[in-house]
Amino acid sequence: MTLNFSTLPGRSRPVYERRFGVATLAAVLAVIALGAAPSVAQAQNGDSVIVDARDAFRKKDTKRLAALRATAVGMNHPLAMWADYWELNARLAEVQQPEVDRFSARWSGSYVDDRFRNDWLLELGRRRDWANFIVEYPRFKFNDDREVSCYALLTDHLGGKDVTDAARAAWFGQRDADDGCALLAQTLTDAKLFTPADAWRKARLAIDANRPRAARQAAGLVSSAATVAVSTMTDNSARYLTTRGASVASREAAELTTLALMRMASNDPEAAAGQLNARWDAALPSDLAAWAWAEVGKQSAQKLMPEAADHYLRAAQRAAKGKVDVDLSDDMLAWKVRAALRADNGKPRWQQVMQGINAMSAAEQRDPAWVYWKARALLALAPDSQDAESMRAMAREQMASIAGQLNFYAALAADNIGQPLFMPARPLPLMPDERGAASANPGLQRALQLIGLGLRGEGVREWNYSLRTMGDRELLAAAQLACEREVWDRCINTSDRTKAEIDMEQRFPMPFRKDVVAHAGEIGLDPAYVYGLIRQESRFIMDARSSVGASGLMQLMPATARWTAKKIGLAFTPDMITDRDTNLRLGMSYLKLVLEDMSNSQALAAAAYNAGPGRPRKWREGPVLEPAIWAENVPFPETRDYVKKVLSNATYYAAQLGAATPSLKARLGRSISPGAPNVLDKELP
Repeated sequence: MTLNFSTLPGRSRPVYERRFGVATLAAVLAVIALGAAPSVAQAQNGDSVIVDARDAFRKKDTKRLAALRATAVGMNHPLAMWADYWELNARLAEVQQPEVDRFSARWSGSYVDDRFRNDWLLELGRRRDWANFIVEYPRFKFNDDREVSCYALLTDHLGGKDVTDAARAAWFGQRDADDGCALLAQTLTDAKLFTPADAWRKARLAIDANRPRAARQAAGLVSSAATVAVSTMTDNSARYLTTRGASVASREAAELTTLALMRMASNDPEAAAGQLNARWDAALPSDLAAWAWAEVGKQSAQKLMPEAADHYLRAAQRAAKGKVDVDLSDDMLAWKVRAALRADNGKPRWQQVMQGINAMSAAEQRDPAWVYWKARALLALAPDSQDAESMRAMAREQMASIAGQLNFYAALAADNIGQPLFMPARPLPLMPDERGAASANPGLQRALQLIGLGLRGEGVREWNYSLRTMGDRELLAAAQLACEREVWDRCINTSDRTKAEIDMEQRFPMPFRKDVVAHAGEIGLDPAYVYGLIRQESRFIMDARSSVGASGLMQLMPATARWTAKKIGLAFTPDMITDRDTNLRLGMSYLKLVLEDMSNSQALAAAAYNAGPGRPRKWREGPVLEPAIWAENVPFPETRDYVKKVLSNATYYAAQLGAATPSLKARLGRSISPGAPNVLDKELP
């Protein structure tokens, strides 16, 4: 039902209502910044050329695109650089370095210059043109492409630098089997800097992430036979485990058997556990048996099976028995912690929680979630310790270290140590020159014009590129520019970047406040909860539309809108779904029905709004759980993040709306338990 705009910047599909005054101003300012000054009429009349050029680029109509590019450049349109970029990108395979140099000279310092440099570096890598790659790479400002980074590490290696550790980290972090990281791995393997152990760990990480192609690629670094075996195993792991191929006769055979067990666990963790118990636990080397048990534990935890924590315990026992360190991924360790929190009928295994967090990478341990749960573990374990007061002090210190942040676990930490919810002081008002600099920024103005034309993805990327070197005051000014233009997602996300100066009204704006508060009051909803949900659903983009068809401020699916309209007696036609007032009324009415169905649990209702009511009905089955533990164990990453953000958003909105004592813990409620069958509305979509 939802598209999370905060986690998918630049990939959303909604557009803003075009405001010709803003678009015209953006056009004029942007072109002046580039040294050309078209008339207002040119800026308006040429807009269709840019939209048509993007359409031709998507359709790979190179002849039409070339003509549109020439028109845009010839009329000095402020967005001509984008038409130029699309046309050059469409011919990427045939482009040569001199043409790239001319393009860069035309648009030096702009986002499209850097965007095309990213594309060109990838092309140079594919061509193995390392001489030009070495020249171009230092000019890549955003430098956020992992494949480009792998090519760069390869050129460093070829130049005689020791990049082994950085290359290993980049390769392990590679999500898909791209050329750059694969070539880097092959080259360092040939140089004997990567070992078969590295290749097998990469293969295990790939199987764990359900990326069989990357697993085959990694196994191919060991032998061609291993590539074939991984293909066979990923197609049918159960059959592989019953054939002669599954054995422990060699390290390679044992690794392949482990991959098959991990693959089986992803579909049927009970069957994989059965295979381990029957044969493979005793036969496999200790480190591989531990990996297999950990994968069974993770897959069981994601299915909320009560045995998950025990499977992780088996993994630890096998590692201890063999006196080996098993370097599990942070994701596997996160599920170890979640399983331990949920274990033993809702009585957390705090020692296992502590062990899981302590085994994470240093960066992962700094995540507020694990800081909070480690502090909770310290408090729970303190009574049985000889150094109880020291452990309690350490727990309070850890809670305090995150309580001054703005997120779910920060608000919970503040509740736990008796601190008020952190609400930063409002920054000093923006000065005219600060606001003027934002208004005159060519990149920001181009971004606003692109968004106004419906080219939201391009506009968001242009906007974000313009922010990359800004300090807090500049970010606040840019955010304010977006707020005033009612480009609410840029307003929020830009303000979210500030460190020392925090404007809560920018980060948690309340458009349509009168209507939201009034209708929420009419149907008995907490307006702060409504705002928290809209902020996460659509970032207040009125004509937001997700890839699955959800629309409007509250991201309603057409079928849900029709059902809700019928339920509340509202005459409804499909075109009404993007009407602001109708969308708000239907969305809030649906949310109210979901809340009632979910025993008035805001956590359950948020999960239902995001993933549909059927899933949280299943997720609430099992032990009675503290709501924060339940939320942390939501199996879907998007929904887990959504629930936490909706509830923390609501807490900060409550503070802004004047709630006497805004508390996330109070909002979460006492516990989440299985629902009574007679309460469930089987019709609820």
